[in-house]
Amino acid sequence: MNSLQKINDVKVDPLQFRRALGNFATGVTIVTAQNAQGEKVGVTANSFNSVSLDPPLILWSIDKKSSSFPVFEQATHFAVNILSGSQIDLSNKFSRRNIDKFEGTNYQEGEGASLLLENCSAIFECERHQVIEGGDHWIIIGKVVNFHDQGRSPLVYHQGAYSSVIPHPSLTLKQNLDQSELDSIHHGHLYSNACYLMSRAFKSYQTDYLPKQLASGFRTSEARLLLVLASGTASSKEDLPRDIAMPMQEVERAAAMLASQKLLNDQGEFFELTEKGRQTAHYLFEIADSHQNEVFDQYSEQEKEVFIKILRDLAGI
Repeated sequence: MNSLQKINDVKVDPLQFRRALGNFATGVTIVTAQNAQGEKVGVTANSFNSVSLDPPLILWSIDKKSSSFPVFEQATHFAVNILSGSQIDLSNKFSRRNIDKFEGTNYQEGEGASLLLENCSAIFECERHQVIEGGDHWIIIGKVVNFHDQGRSPLVYHQGAYSSVIPHPSLTLKQNLDQSELDSIHHGHLYSNACYLMSRAFKSYQTDYLPKQLASGFRTSEARLLLVLASGTASSKEDLPRDIAMPMQEVERAAAMLASQKLLNDQGEFFELTEKGRQTAHYLFEIADSHQNEVFDQYSEQEKEVFIKILRDLAGI
């Protein structure tokens, strides 16, 4: 059936199914609640969606095995905090287990003792409306009783990695003829702006590089995990979200997929590549190095070294 997966009468591989679902880009939220005893919970979730405008209803889902569910079940209200593009660290923090997620986190109480996080794109304060069973998850529907629209650019999640929102390149902004004189004043000014140039250069670099990486058969998250483990830049599992730029939950999903292919082993404190995993990482490095050499072929080694040094300095490495 070509790229379609027949699911009738066939047991669906959950890892492959989750991988396919990852092609749908979503926003990233942290859903928070507090019960009458003052127990606070918060989980990173991308299952948030709208249901109804009248009455205003939204939904999200939580794993039935989640230790946070009892508090969500007891609490009369919860808050959906839609994260902004600058809140990757907060997303990673709330995706971890067995830590006090609210220690050092700035928040205030909303309706029904729900917990509102600072600097989000938007926040929806909800009264728990209905809980529906949905396979291995509980679907929680909330009635919005208050909301806050901060207008910040949202954090996006696609194929197991964080992303951001930019205008589609096929869209052309209408030119305002009344601005022609102003435009002439700033003509070429943008081409001297480091932030703009780095963003544009990165998109151009990725446009040619990502198809080569994806042709290996690995998703971006899986390829990044293999490369980071092979590089030895991370000394523990807690370092991986920082180096791979994705939450621990996705690190674990990517690791599960790689483990099923016998490319790594979970040693408890860390993931260890197998011999097959090291060979695969070497192959991915060859793809990355080959593309890098193509791009920098027109520059001298000295120019390349200066450029790499500047990038390391800006990245704080």
